[in-house]
Amino acid sequence: MFDLIIANGQVLMPGRSPSLLDVAVKNGKIAALLVPGTSANADHTIDAHGKFVFPGVLDVHVHLGHGNDISRPRAPSDAWTETCAAASGGVTTFIPYLLAADEHSTIFDDVIETTRAGSLIDFGYHLIISTEEQLAHVPDYVSDWGVTSFKIFMNNRNGEGKRLGLPDIDDAFLFRLAKASAAHGAIVCPHPESIEVAQHLRAEVMKSDPDGLGGLESWNASRPPFVEADAIQRAGRLCKAAGASIYVVHTSSGEAFDAALAARRAGVDITIETCPHYLTHDLTWERGAVGKINPPLREKSDCDALWQAIMDGHVDTIASDHVHRSIASKEGGIWKAAPGCPGLETIFPVMLSEGYHKRGLALSRIASLLSEAPARAMGLWGRKGALLPGFDADIAIVDIDAEYKVTNDSVRSDAGYSLYDDQQMRGQVTDTLVRGVAVFQKGEIVPGLAGHGQYLHRNARF
Repeated sequence: MFDLIIANGQVLMPGRSPSLLDVAVKNGKIAALLVPGTSANADHTIDAHGKFVFPGVLDVHVHLGHGNDISRPRAPSDAWTETCAAASGGVTTFIPYLLAADEHSTIFDDVIETTRAGSLIDFGYHLIISTEEQLAHVPDYVSDWGVTSFKIFMNNRNGEGKRLGLPDIDDAFLFRLAKASAAHGAIVCPHPESIEVAQHLRAEVMKSDPDGLGGLESWNASRPPFVEADAIQRAGRLCKAAGASIYVVHTSSGEAFDAALAARRAGVDITIETCPHYLTHDLTWERGAVGKINPPLREKSDCDALWQAIMDGHVDTIASDHVHRSIASKEGGIWKAAPGCPGLETIFPVMLSEGYHKRGLALSRIASLLSEAPARAMGLWGRKGALLPGFDADIAIVDIDAEYKVTNDSVRSDAGYSLYDDQQMRGQVTDTLVRGVAVFQKGEIVPGLAGHGQYLHRNARF
């Protein structure tokens, strides 16, 4: 007797074309994959005829904050709004970044409980390592909380760290973090920018455009692709020398991708991430400062280069880099606007619309980019990332040809806007299940499930 059967759907399994199967669920896990017509009983059945059944999306690059503060959630409602957004887009697990000057163990239990109390979906955390005290506790973060990924801001140099309330660091700090991560089975996630060069360029651009009239073009010129690419190649060499794995976040340009690919070919154990907005938006976007992101939106040729890298199998993961500050944070022109944009609820629809329907990207490849590869990179494989017996029953059911328009007034994130406002999508999530429980059903958030999300202790990379 099963708890649930999702019947008659086209099921996405790792490395395979969609197959007509029934997905049987017991105790929150995938219990069996059955040929339709197999005799089986269940307490509940969902008829997925004509639809595609995907593993739930793992969005492993999220900034969960409170108001304009993106360092951490301060109230359960911070997690509630953003996990409603996530669930409506088929995201069943996310991993936000925790930013603090404090040693993380002094606040981490509170952060986990605050997130859990409001969350519909399962979650982990990356820890941003910025101080000597935090670095010294890396072994404890792995053993005590199952944190297996550590971010470092390579741009926190030459006074830049003050903007985030963090000290400056140097390449030796990165190297020491890489050695500690390698010793304890964790992965390093550097934010790659050669900031001294970017600071020089910003000053030069601001001389010629003090009022920011150049908009996104000026923002790109102040932090151009070579600044990102230079830091990627440097981080790759340091991590290789330390024996560490590296996860390159938000690859935004063809030049940055080339640097990451060159590192891979040189023997670096590297995972390459990009984000939907770098595939769909460029510096000519008419809404200007609303599209201020770091790294910046680039040239149309960079969008094309990243799509080609995805089609060629070189990009490993897609993540949103979700930031849920309100649209008011974009006021004041390009130099004063806050960087970042929301994207949790559109990450999957964008890949279906722009990847599958527009470019013929295989659905199995989309499942790998959004589910399987993130789970493997972040120590969750075996539990998350695939529709296989024994894995958590994290499931997104998709009407592959459904068309709908994204509008700001339909956004569930408390950001209240989307870069995709007024754009047509093709391919819509109708139902999302987390460990076999429907949290989004027939296009609506299921009420009363705040707190369903669980914190995930992740596996070390040994």
